[in-house]
Amino acid sequence: MSKASPKGADQPGAPTQAANAPIKELTFRGIVIGGVITLIFTAANVYLGLKVGLTFATSIPAAVISMAVLRAWKDHTIQENNIVQTIASAAGTLSAIIFVLPGLVLIGWWQGFPYWTTVAVCAVGGFLGVLYSIPLRRALVTHSDLPYPEGVAAAEVLKVGDTHQAGADNRHGLKIIGAGAGASALMQLLSAMKVAAGELSGALRIGSGGTLVGVSLSMALMGIGHLVGVAVAVAMLVGVGIGYFVFLPYYTSGQVGAGADIAQVASDVFSSDVRFIGAGVMAVAAVWTLIKVMGPVFSGISESLASSRARHDGKVVGREEQDIPITVVGVSILALLIPVGALIFMFVRETHLTNDAFKLVILSVVFVLLIGLFVAAVCGYMAGLIGASNSPISGVGILVVIIAALLVKALHGAASGDEVSALVAYTLFTAAVVFGVATISNDNLQDLKTGQLVGATPWKQQVALMIGVGFGSLVIPPVLDLMASSFGFGTKPGQLAAPQASLISSLAKGVFGGSLDWGLIGIGAAVGVVVIIIDEVLSRNTRCSLPPLAVGMGMYLPSAVTIMIPIGAFVGYFYDKWANTTKRPGVTKRFGVLLATGLIVGESLFGVLNAAIIGAAGDDQALAISADGFGAVSDLAGVVLFIGGMYALYRWVQHVSVKSSKEVAAEK
Repeated sequence: MSKASPKGADQPGAPTQAANAPIKELTFRGIVIGGVITLIFTAANVYLGLKVGLTFATSIPAAVISMAVLRAWKDHTIQENNIVQTIASAAGTLSAIIFVLPGLVLIGWWQGFPYWTTVAVCAVGGFLGVLYSIPLRRALVTHSDLPYPEGVAAAEVLKVGDTHQAGADNRHGLKIIGAGAGASALMQLLSAMKVAAGELSGALRIGSGGTLVGVSLSMALMGIGHLVGVAVAVAMLVGVGIGYFVFLPYYTSGQVGAGADIAQVASDVFSSDVRFIGAGVMAVAAVWTLIKVMGPVFSGISESLASSRARHDGKVVGREEQDIPITVVGVSILALLIPVGALIFMFVRETHLTNDAFKLVILSVVFVLLIGLFVAAVCGYMAGLIGASNSPISGVGILVVIIAALLVKALHGAASGDEVSALVAYTLFTAAVVFGVATISNDNLQDLKTGQLVGATPWKQQVALMIGVGFGSLVIPPVLDLMASSFGFGTKPGQLAAPQASLISSLAKGVFGGSLDWGLIGIGAAVGVVVIIIDEVLSRNTRCSLPPLAVGMGMYLPSAVTIMIPIGAFVGYFYDKWANTTKRPGVTKRFGVLLATGLIVGESLFGVLNAAIIGAAGDDQALAISADGFGAVSDLAGVVLFIGGMYALYRWVQHVSVKSSKEVAAEK
């Protein structure tokens, strides 16, 4: 596992309630507030994801809104605020189901989204994601050193915004979050207006080939880098180096002659070739990750059983260690497999696959049961590495669809004509359930990390997660149907591209049609094995590590995203090094965490506002002053504002930390 430290986990500001003291946590008003936020965020995420293939994290914006609303009640608590953000984040994250389900419309199988069928797919997958994440909590949260950058950030927002706390450190901490949020939101606004560049990218010729180099001027990514630490950052840079400076030049070799558009060629080859090599690395790394976490998972299950027995026998178990009983979790998982089988049967009974309905139902049930646990562990681990927002969930979707298609093809045998279309549709439908598991487990473990840091009761938070899934399942289908009927999906002018759904449905067709290039995934798998070996050697003989999944992410994600995270990690490293020279290094480091948190908060909140503006205007460049920007002027403005802003913020935080230390000394 990553050796990055969960910064902020042991810093001042942690809750001080007794472990079993009664607190206001899972309340009716909190559920209502979470439900209202869900309606807004989920609809915005569905539209934005279908339009440009991106979604925004909802945990932190929900926490900020929750704190503002709950302040109207004097008896509110930090744990109640946590429940609200948990409900909203679960529902908002479930909207990532749009990366698979629209594929059924794209291949012509569905004309719209049947409401109750879509609700059931979202709900069953989401509920299973919550249940799978319960035994993972002890393995990947309580007994893990994964950094969970967004989970830590959300906890810091809740702590600093808690009106029951006081003191110089808390006052200054709130100012730091506000300053970071304002700066990152302003940077995103200027980028949306095209006044300042939001990303710099270019193409390089390397031999007879070429590559792409890009860096996102995102202060939120800087903040995430600060939180994840150097080990993950270095691994991502290794992935960028392999993907963009070895494989991309190789596969573009001979294609960038005189007059060729190097950037376009490199972009096409990255999408069609290199990304699948990265997916192969992630596949092997994911299997290895699962093998490594199985021991802690079984240990966590054993601890959960012991806790359940102790509670049953009347013994007092610490409130912060009370999960939903593991026996209830197991029975619930098995019970949910019944609607999975029913959904699959109803889906295939009137198709050309009727004769194989029983076999396909059994296959889907077993697939959801086993692969669901696999993706839950892997996605939870990825959220722990770099945060839920930046986890390559679409890469997991690719792997799930490929595995499902291979199993279906092996079970059904050769097919042609209408049977192929039916098999592709059935594969996408089954994969959608597992994808629901993936999206929710990716977010849930992050939320449980936040809960751990603010003293939440796990079982209450797990119930809140299910409530959030329920809200999201009811909201997503009508929004999807509205998008399909109003815009349609595809590449024609005015249509929503639904890029991930288009790619995933094409992959399913490729497996059944025999056009998928297995060599690329095989090369990635070989690279993954080498990285795993290196990581094991480093971990056993040095204090360093090379997290294989992070390497795979560096190859799979756009370089503009991955390069900025390591920059933030090294800035955070040097800030912490300076903090160690101060009188109160722990508090000073926490101020750095709060700045990183603010950077994430501001961009997240702007993402919500921008999605609303885009939705109202029906134009993804609604804020742009000029559609094409101002060329080199915008680029220069972006660089100057970004570097100048980050330098000024960190220098100011250093000044604030010294000032706060003097004020605390004076208060004593």
